[in-house]
Amino acid sequence: MLYAADVPPTVASEVTPDTPLESLNLNWRERDLPERERTKHVHRLHPYLGKFIPQLVEIFLRKYFRPGQTVLDPFCGSGTTLVQANELGIHALGYDVSAFNVLLCRAKTARYDYARLRREVLGILERVRPVAQQANRQLSLWEEETVHDASLSDTDNAYLRLWFAPQALRELLAYRHWIEAGGYEYKDLLRVILSRSARSARLTTHFDLDFPKKPQTEPYYCYKHSRICQPTTEAFKFLHRYSLDTLRRVREFAALRTDATVTVVHADSRTADFPPIDGVITSPPYVGLIDYHEQHAYAYHLLGLDDAREKEIGAAANGSSQRAKRQYQQDIAEVFRRCLAAMPSGGRLIVVAGDRENLYGEIAAMVGVEVEAILQRHVNRRTGRRASAFFESVFIWRKP
Repeated sequence: MLYAADVPPTVASEVTPDTPLESLNLNWRERDLPERERTKHVHRLHPYLGKFIPQLVEIFLRKYFRPGQTVLDPFCGSGTTLVQANELGIHALGYDVSAFNVLLCRAKTARYDYARLRREVLGILERVRPVAQQANRQLSLWEEETVHDASLSDTDNAYLRLWFAPQALRELLAYRHWIEAGGYEYKDLLRVILSRSARSARLTTHFDLDFPKKPQTEPYYCYKHSRICQPTTEAFKFLHRYSLDTLRRVREFAALRTDATVTVVHADSRTADFPPIDGVITSPPYVGLIDYHEQHAYAYHLLGLDDAREKEIGAAANGSSQRAKRQYQQDIAEVFRRCLAAMPSGGRLIVVAGDRENLYGEIAAMVGVEVEAILQRHVNRRTGRRASAFFESVFIWRKP
């Protein structure tokens, strides 16, 4: 197992195929790798728990892959591997069982006519604005007709009624209506803006957007702002804020992207037949830690996405019993067997995992890879209320 505590933190752009593994120091501190760099351009198009940072992916793409080759991520999540591969001219293939993850990855990696995108993103806001203004002033006849046609404010979805104040829900439903009725080309990106706004507009405390337990309907002491805060009652301000942020991020990525292809497939990687690839870079779900469908429950209800949570590997709902761990190992091993079948001899399978349960040594044996190296990385959680630090491993496996 390799540690690199005595060398400077690695700069991803300086890594080459000849960079020795023992020279890599992946223990970045905030001053080494500030938050704005870890969430650059489309990487922060929507919050996502459990993703790895782009610089970590970039290092191993630069070391083990060449432009024109193809990298697979069978648990593509929020698309970090796919985006970074495209920046480097490497074709990328991503699979995920979560419909929301697939939506997000496709929105991040799509090609856009920026002028048209800007018209659509700003235009839909203007169609929703009368609904936002409805609570504050008398509307004109045209605005009343627009609100009547667009808001569709009555819904029988119990989740949406529980987690959103009436005005916020009217605004979100109006935006959703116009995505379908407005004749827009870039619907997936608009859906991501809607989902991101819904996440912020829920009836929850400002300091607990990740794991809300119940709706917050009364004033509360806010640990984030150190004062008494009110529950959120509107959504339009978030739709406006994230629309502008999305345009900026898409434009930043457009200046960096290459002609390399990105393909995103909605499928269970345990049963998928992968096309030929040159290698894998992935961060699988951890056993018993996160329910990936539940963290985006608002999006599934608001967008009507297919919920396949019963197919999640290592879901928190399944716990971390010995039985759950064995099932996790079997599931991950089956995915990796299928990956290896699509790879040439000598190809690398690079896995980033917090292996507190020491499950990956046996997984490596189950799939028959050569263990080339295991790098330990110290992760300092710097955002949200999850302030604790932890360690994760980077397993570098080689197909015999």
